Amino acid sequence: MTETAEVVIVGGGIEGCAAAWALSQRGITDVVVLERNTVGSGMTGKSSGIVRCHYGVSSLAAMATVGLEVFEKAHEIFGDDIGFRQTGYVVGVGEPNVGSLRSSMAAQRAVGVQTEEIDAAEVARLWPCADLSPFAAFGWEARGGYGDAYQTAQAFALAARASGVRIRQGASVTGLLTDGDTVTGVRLADGTQVSAGSVVVATGVWTQPFLAPYGVDVPIRVVREQIVMISPGVDLGPVPVFSDLVSLQYVRPEVGGDVLFGNSDLSDVLTADPDDYLNRATEDFIDLTVDKVGTRFPGFTAAAITSSYAGCYDVTPDWNPVISASGRDGLFVAAGFSGHGFKIAPAVGRLVADLLVDGRSSDPRIPETDFRLSRFAEGELLKSPYPYVGAGQMR
Repeated sequence: MTETAEVVIVGGGIEGCAAAWALSQRGITDVVVLERNTVGSGMTGKSSGIVRCHYGVSSLAAMATVGLEVFEKAHEIFGDDIGFRQTGYVVGVGEPNVGSLRSSMAAQRAVGVQTEEIDAAEVARLWPCADLSPFAAFGWEARGGYGDAYQTAQAFALAARASGVRIRQGASVTGLLTDGDTVTGVRLADGTQVSAGSVVVATGVWTQPFLAPYGVDVPIRVVREQIVMISPGVDLGPVPVFSDLVSLQYVRPEVGGDVLFGNSDLSDVLTADPDDYLNRATEDFIDLTVDKVGTRFPGFTAAAITSSYAGCYDVTPDWNPVISASGRDGLFVAAGFSGHGFKIAPAVGRLVADLLVDGRSSDPRIPETDFRLSRFAEGELLKSPYPYVGAGQMR
């Protein structure tokens, strides 16, 4: 059996659903999203959901700003709560990184980010349980916070479907249909073929092996990321997200009063099989959590670990995404998000739609060339001009 569509999107995670939504916003509704399980059931559901615009790469900062604007207007756009909590976001650095912090924040403001430097006294008011003595400077985004990637993916999917997009769950894509160098559609495990003018591959950690047989090399490593949930043992009140670039950790509140901990030291990462990995923190990581959280938050006098889980990042050589034509006619890639994907998803969707409709970005702050696949072969990696000692990958 053969179906047809103007656009096929492989992958029903947050990026695939955001692309479907953005296409529908531009009047392209003959779109089929094919998801092998259910919407948001892959790594989307494992996201820690931090919302920040603090990036040294200006185009990425601009994308995060677009995402923030959509999250803030979620009730208006989607008619429902998508889980965004605007707690604010604070980032603290030690003396070696003060210059990078200030230069990065100036570049962020140039693309529309609302960010400012605040002093230790203000951070102490925001985070009364923290030891702030090692920090030399702080950045503050009052509009930052955290969200729920799974809820957000569902909202994108629902809005796209309401516009006429077809979303098929339990539809496993086994390969591409080709005619010479042109990709003409996809083949499903049940034998169905879907022919299309454009195919968008938004398959995250599964992208590299899926596209390699077709001569498309998307250089992605699968990196295991562990998360620990902590009961602080005290009533924290309304604390913001805190990104600690001294001891390389980040924490954010949970709705129920717990605190989510993540490790920002990515100098020695663990690769993984995305279909077979340990879905909890290891004992070594628990020890690391206790050490880092105990050192930074001595006010957690009766803290206890309540749970943990693990997910996987789809990491490129420069820790930045590929949102690009593939080099084969009709085939586009949106993958390699390297931990940034949730907060920039609305902008990713819009850039995918721009590429399919116009061949270029509609936002001058977000040049499509920044995210081209060919940059790796060209040796022109997308890097921040203001790297942080110890935390350059994610900034």
